[in-house]
Amino acid sequence: MKTKHLCPILLACLTLVALQGCSDDLDNIDTNNLNSENVFNNEEGYVQFLAKLYAGLDQTGQQAPTGQPDLIGFTEGSSSYIRLWWNLNELPADELKWRYNDVGLREISVHSWTPENDFFSVIYSRIFFQISQANEFLRQTASDVLDSRGASENLRSEINIYRAEARFLRALAYFHTLDLFGGNVPFVTEEDLPGAFLPEQTSGPELFGYIESELLDIEDQIIAARQNEYGRVDRGAVWTLLAKLYLNAEAFINQNRYGDCITYCDEIINAGYTLEADYANLFKADNNLSTEIIFPVTFDGINSRSFGVMYSLINGTLDSNIIQSDPDAFGTNTGGFAALTAKESFVDLFEFPGDDPFMNSPDVRASFFFKDGHSVDLPSEPVGSSFQEGFAYTKFRNLRSDGSPGQSSDFPDVDFPLFRLADVYLMYAEAFIRGGGGSEAEALSLINLIRERAYGDSSGNVASLDLDFIIDERGRELGWEGHRRTDLVRFGNFTGNNYSWDWKGGAQNGTSISDHLSVFPIPVSDVSVNPNLTQNPGY
Repeated sequence: MKTKHLCPILLACLTLVALQGCSDDLDNIDTNNLNSENVFNNEEGYVQFLAKLYAGLDQTGQQAPTGQPDLIGFTEGSSSYIRLWWNLNELPADELKWRYNDVGLREISVHSWTPENDFFSVIYSRIFFQISQANEFLRQTASDVLDSRGASENLRSEINIYRAEARFLRALAYFHTLDLFGGNVPFVTEEDLPGAFLPEQTSGPELFGYIESELLDIEDQIIAARQNEYGRVDRGAVWTLLAKLYLNAEAFINQNRYGDCITYCDEIINAGYTLEADYANLFKADNNLSTEIIFPVTFDGINSRSFGVMYSLINGTLDSNIIQSDPDAFGTNTGGFAALTAKESFVDLFEFPGDDPFMNSPDVRASFFFKDGHSVDLPSEPVGSSFQEGFAYTKFRNLRSDGSPGQSSDFPDVDFPLFRLADVYLMYAEAFIRGGGGSEAEALSLINLIRERAYGDSSGNVASLDLDFIIDERGRELGWEGHRRTDLVRFGNFTGNNYSWDWKGGAQNGTSISDHLSVFPIPVSDVSVNPNLTQNPGY
């Protein structure tokens, strides 16, 4: 694997960050001074290594919020895995604008990117750093290696669970390469020993099959749904990733797997998860209490401070004027950095009485901020535009559900809900409409449960479903949660001219873009050094 941008592999220098919200084994572990000589000297080393894999979804180095970075040559503060993934699924889509000229983001916002864009190198390196760590964990926990260390049977039993979780995290990373890069990426597992070699390129169908087989294999090895420690993977997360894989199979590899999507949605629906009664509480500092969240990326304002996605989604949606208008409403006093506002196409998804967006919407998900001269219009290209172009969207707040602030006014405690139950309800309904089987009555019931929470009563209920409704409802329910580009691609709305939005293709009112842009290019820095790699078509 190319390691130009990577620090030496994990075991060369390992200082771990504990996960916020986890108890027992994964919380408050001593992670100082670990290295290849002593990391497995005691049983605690295995769970410390596992903690590093989970922390890799958010943390960017060995000293939060910056310090001893995992990736060399990139700005550490903006190289968090989930923040990078979120950027690529939101900035080129129809929900929001980012107004600062970070390296490579202007081109991504207006669909003019090329393989030379450094941003692709960052996300690509981050994903493969995560994969390399998972591979090393699996090597170090292989049966023959444990034999050589004299591992006890009790420890082996625990390690088998850890290995299943590591395989899930690796499958998730490969799923992201399938979504972002079409799966045409270097492929390495624990069977490929570390060293100087040029990995072969896999294909979308091959990688799809690998992810599917890994998830099916670990399904019965991993802890049952809702029984693992908070923040760790359980069977519900496995089922959700399988459902997502099958829902997108037609877009990914031109296969209809909607029936399989229904199967795994049913597993999740029957596993005891429940919708959060108050929608707003899903995005607050104590959302770890929610029984709707299936798998979070955890954040902690004290113990694992981060400039990751939640820092952006809270502080980036505010400026000092908004905070001063209601100092207790957001859980931060940093002043905000005024980076993100909503595109008009996103605002238009919601219902406003008399079509006047300055009135209160009956839909609680329309959490827009209308003061301070904000306009729904985006007359300027997103990067470099005024914060007042576009409504502020204050869905994410560093407040607990009782209104008290998070631990820190600088770094949020809000966990990022990577998988949650309402998304599963929406997936079920979509797969039903696309011919995957299931029940029309069940699909309607699930959608109306979401709508009743949003409206507070049955006034928002619908009597029938179609795909146009589903793509809009996914926008309303899952707004700014990192799903949008993937959804638009699956619905055939991202490229071409079926659907336009502010600054699509670099035009103020939107214009058609080429179909090859539905996946991103393999970074030129990798293609140039590995003759086994072929660039994605169109680049």
